[in-house]
Amino acid sequence: MLAAPAVSRKTQKQQTRQRLLRVAFRQFSEKGLTATRTLDIARKAGVAHGTIFVHFPSREELLVKVIEKFGEKVTRKMHELAYRGKGVRDVLEAHLEGLAQYEAFYGRLVAERHLLPRQARDTLLGIQSAISFHLFEAAQKEMAAGKIKQVPMHLLFNTWIGLVHQYLQNRDLFAPGGSVIARYGSELLDHFMKLLSTEKGER
Repeated sequence: MLAAPAVSRKTQKQQTRQRLLRVAFRQFSEKGLTATRTLDIARKAGVAHGTIFVHFPSREELLVKVIEKFGEKVTRKMHELAYRGKGVRDVLEAHLEGLAQYEAFYGRLVAERHLLPRQARDTLLGIQSAISFHLFEAAQKEMAAGKIKQVPMHLLFNTWIGLVHQYLQNRDLFAPGGSVIARYGSELLDHFMKLLSTEKGER
């Protein structure tokens, strides 16, 4: 009986790097982006502390890579979800659904944004750009059709994102130990849509 071929050194290195990224994502979600130590990540990943720096030159580099990887996943998810529907409500539902899967990490990213490296802040802007693209497209059509009020696009988006971020940043107050989106997502969406409604009874 032939022995199974040994895993190559290159493959092992790639697997270790991916494990570090996964563990770092969980630790950053639980403890915070700025509070999590590389020592904590190494212990949870089951590797020597120095192994982290074999793959990532610094803690900042590890943080940036985790945030970039997160940004790619959540942006792709939002695009997939947003293309299912055509209206403003559909887009905003997709936004909430896309964030719900990564709520803890996204909340940390929003709350600690001003403390993060430029590259990390740019990733957050990229995520926001993804949803704003779909929102603006849907809103222009519904405004033209008289389905929603005429509102400057920057106010439309900033009012929505500000509402969502306010709840996510204060998760410990609004949904301690739970999900803000699961608890308040529908209510926030209904409230926002009423603000946009052209129907007298919805004003």
